[in-house]
Amino acid sequence: MPTRQKFDHELEELRANILEMGNLVNQQIALAVSSLINQNLELANSIVVKDLDLNDLQAIIEEKCILLIATQQPFARDLRKLVAGFKISIYLERMGDLSVDLAKVTIRIGQDELIKPLVDIPRMSALVQEMINIGLKAYINEDCGAAAEMALMDDEIDKIYSGVFGELRTIMMEDPNKVTQANYLLFASRFLERLGDYCTNIAEEIVYICNGKRMDLNE
Repeated sequence: MPTRQKFDHELEELRANILEMGNLVNQQIALAVSSLINQNLELANSIVVKDLDLNDLQAIIEEKCILLIATQQPFARDLRKLVAGFKISIYLERMGDLSVDLAKVTIRIGQDELIKPLVDIPRMSALVQEMINIGLKAYINEDCGAAAEMALMDDEIDKIYSGVFGELRTIMMEDPNKVTQANYLLFASRFLERLGDYCTNIAEEIVYICNGKRMDLNE
């Protein structure tokens, strides 16, 4: 197989690995929030175990990127694709860790009655999952416009988080007996806010692939 054709084939395999990892992260986040809403401890524990698969995928992607850079010595856009792919895999692995943190909130709350209906946390989760879907398509298609759209969605997540923070702080001030669970729910909303930030980081890598510029989309 000619060198260029071989490189393109291996690059497609790398994209497929990143797509698989992103879809798994999305599933983990959805299940983690579902476990919290339904107080499903068995589901929460399964998310913790499943995180090992994400770690394995990230290690595979890292090894492929290093090997391709070492053996093919790519430059310009080809090099950017590998550097960005490696960094995206790191962000996805961290997002997987945050989904585990979300699941652990479920475990810590256990079967205690929830102090409030969980409305905003599912909204934040839905936005994060949509950002991931857009980001994966933008990565495959090298679509800078879609990457910029992700940053705008993160602003909406930040607004929801601000509202949740204020609501939970009020609950804690009014009823000291609810402080512990309110803190757990605050952690959960903070984890989702961080997930939105990581999605924006992924968007920045897509922009880097497209034009070689490093942009801060979190501003």
